[in-house]
Amino acid sequence: MDIAPANGKLGVMLVGLGAVATTFIAGVENVRRGRALPIGSLSQMATIRLGKRTEKRVPKIKDFVPLADLKDLVFAAWDPIPDDAYTAAVKAGVLDQHEHLEPIKAFLQGIKPMPAVFDQYYVKRLHGTNVKRAKNKRELAELLREDMRDFKQRAGLDRLVVVWCASTEVFLTPGPAHQSVESFEQAMEQNDQSIAPSMLYAYAALMENVPFANGAPNLTVDLPVMERLADERHVPIGGKDFKTGQTMMKSVLAPAFKARMLGLSGWYSTNILGNRDGEVLDDPESFKTKEESKLGLLEHILQPDLYPELYGKVYHKVRINYYPPRGDNKEGWDNIDIFGWLGYPMQIKVDFLCRDSILAAPIVLDLALFFDLAGRAGLSGIQEWLSFYFKSPQFAAGLYAEHDLFIQQTKLKNTLRWMMGEEQITHLGIEYYEYAEK
Repeated sequence: MDIAPANGKLGVMLVGLGAVATTFIAGVENVRRGRALPIGSLSQMATIRLGKRTEKRVPKIKDFVPLADLKDLVFAAWDPIPDDAYTAAVKAGVLDQHEHLEPIKAFLQGIKPMPAVFDQYYVKRLHGTNVKRAKNKRELAELLREDMRDFKQRAGLDRLVVVWCASTEVFLTPGPAHQSVESFEQAMEQNDQSIAPSMLYAYAALMENVPFANGAPNLTVDLPVMERLADERHVPIGGKDFKTGQTMMKSVLAPAFKARMLGLSGWYSTNILGNRDGEVLDDPESFKTKEESKLGLLEHILQPDLYPELYGKVYHKVRINYYPPRGDNKEGWDNIDIFGWLGYPMQIKVDFLCRDSILAAPIVLDLALFFDLAGRAGLSGIQEWLSFYFKSPQFAAGLYAEHDLFIQQTKLKNTLRWMMGEEQITHLGIEYYEYAEK
């Protein structure tokens, strides 16, 4: 495969400059200055086995594939709140101000958000003043395209990538406006309510040939029009919704139950969250979008149609409770009712006291680097090999999403091997034993 080199600077444009985005930016800068490690990032810390186990070839991923170097990343963001990255990071309260923010204060203050495309209809609990104005949504999309061109020229960038790190929009379903480029552009001109702000960012990125990764459960790039645009313009897209705390645990535990053929009768999940994301999700319409993203995972992993005796009657409940004192330190609590031999019941309790943005920040880094790699490798359209990072991974028509974290990891690493001309690893291992020759 012919992969263009990662020459020059990569502009990482973030939609939203809140807790996730500032934790990501400040984290990368701390790593670049040798003040911290990029823990949680596969692209920076993980190794990849090549060839047989006896060959002992296990380079780091960043030394195996031509990724952009951290020193070559340049950041920009849009946000309806005008705070610079330092002020936003202090308000988010994720990172220790003395240890991780003050030493890079000037750097963070230099990142001021561009006016956002924002409409309170889609995010009821947020109020924004740093907002673009235009007569219709088509013009708003053109303003976003201008932002991308201006940033690229101003900062002397070679390439761009856009990652959605903003809030969850209200629940929408695909409609006539989302079927073709013509119907979508007409709907934008008519200010059609089915065209949400996130779709304008995605459209603008695709029209500028910029890869787009969707980190929220919004209906953004998983639309016929976006998939068609991405294919026609040879641009990578993917999503949706960063897989961070509770859902990451589900994608680990549910495959374990299925691997052992243990039954599941019920799974109750609740989240206590006090950051801006929690406030947005306190609105029922935004919560509906998130709920759909969280609920689909179990059914896809457990395949109740294939195992009706084990998973045909699962009661799955998800709750998110906005609790301001908790801030970004989310608590994900799960009660899992399973059953085993002869139907005897058992229970598992999981109490994950996680830091939402700490888990999300390395995902943003990996997605920015891997989507840029995909673009340079000519991999256009849906990047299913990056399902590892998403709660609701996009997939091609006629397929189903793969939610098993370990299959997702294998898919990711095998794709990297394939890109670099290395053989796939099946973990069969039969070749090491004498009986394989008989």
